[in-house]
Amino acid sequence: MVKDEFEAEDILQNAFLDVFTKLNTFKFESAVGAWIKRIVVNNCINALKKRRLQFSELEDKHGNIKSDDHLDASAEGMSVEAIKNALFELPDGYRVVFSLYMLEGYDHQEIGEILGITEATSKSQYSRAKQRLRDILTQQNQRRALGF
Repeated sequence: MVKDEFEAEDILQNAFLDVFTKLNTFKFESAVGAWIKRIVVNNCINALKKRRLQFSELEDKHGNIKSDDHLDASAEGMSVEAIKNALFELPDGYRVVFSLYMLEGYDHQEIGEILGITEATSKSQYSRAKQRLRDILTQQNQRRALGF
């Protein structure tokens, strides 16, 4: 979610410090793993907010958003590394929403609550992230086909 491996390691370390210092607040309402995951995600989001994570608010002109949950065939045959690199090329807002939705399994309402944005903005960011990923992956395929 944060692009930088060293920053991710710092965030993970801080998250585990939070887990151990806040263990007495765990209420057994969910699995321990889910609680820890939430702490890690919140730490990532807080780090991104410190970098002034920007979200584009949904405007009427963006209208209907497709509800498909797949990148489509443009990712077929791509290596995990190529897709990971494409994710890191996304703007922070797109990457965070895409990661929370597609990789972490949160729904748009939960993402909105976590990030302090509307559900519609979350859907818009996700839709734009998918389109941008398609574009990036297509460009990578074209470069590879040309031998670059």
